[in-house]
Amino acid sequence: MKLHYHPLSGNAHRARLFLSLLALPHELVEVDLMAGAHKRPEFLALNPFGQVPVLEDGDVVIPESTAILIYLAKKQGGAWLPEDAQGAAAVQRWLAVASGEVAYGPAAARLINLLGAKFNAEEVIARAHTLLARLEAHLDGRDWLVGTRPTIADIAIYSYVARAPEGNVDLVAYPRVKAFLARIEGLPGFVPFVSTPVGLSA
Repeated sequence: MKLHYHPLSGNAHRARLFLSLLALPHELVEVDLMAGAHKRPEFLALNPFGQVPVLEDGDVVIPESTAILIYLAKKQGGAWLPEDAQGAAAVQRWLAVASGEVAYGPAAARLINLLGAKFNAEEVIARAHTLLARLEAHLDGRDWLVGTRPTIADIAIYSYVARAPEGNVDLVAYPRVKAFLARIEGLPGFVPFVSTPVGLSA
C-alpha cells in the first residue's frame, strides 16, 4: 500500500494512524502541497479534487480520509466498523461530524495560525468550543464514541481535536475529551500527529 499524505494534514494523519493501528505495511509518499504537487496531473489522476490523503492498494485507489478508514476497516474486518445497522449508523454519524463540525471548527482555527487561512477566528473558535462541549457531554460514562471499544469514529475525530490548541482552542475545560485523546494515544501502534508551535501551543 501507498499513502499519499502531508505531515501537517489532520485528514492524512487519520489514514496514517489507522494503517499503523492495523499494523499494515505501507509506503508514505509525501505530497509537497506548498509546491503545488497536489494540483499536478499525476496527482489529479489519483484524486481529481487535488486533496490528500490518497491510498493506493494495488489497482485500487481510495481518496478522502473517511473513505480510507471505511475501506481499511471493511478490508481488515474486526470491530473497527460495526456490522449491525445501528452501530454502523452511529459510526457514520461521527464520520460526518469529522467532515463537518471538526473541519469547520478546530481544523479551520488551526489553519489560521498555521497557514494564514482567511477564516473568521472568533467564529471558528466558537464552533470548536460548541463541538468540544458536545463531545464532552457524549463521553460522560463512556470511553469511546461508539460502543465499548475503539472504532473508526474515534480515529476520524482524534487528529484535529488533539491539535485544537494550535488554533487557540483551549482543551482545559474538557477533561473527558482530554482523557479520550489519551486513550487513543495509548493504543498499540499509535503514531502522533505532528505538533507545531503556534497558537496556544506556541
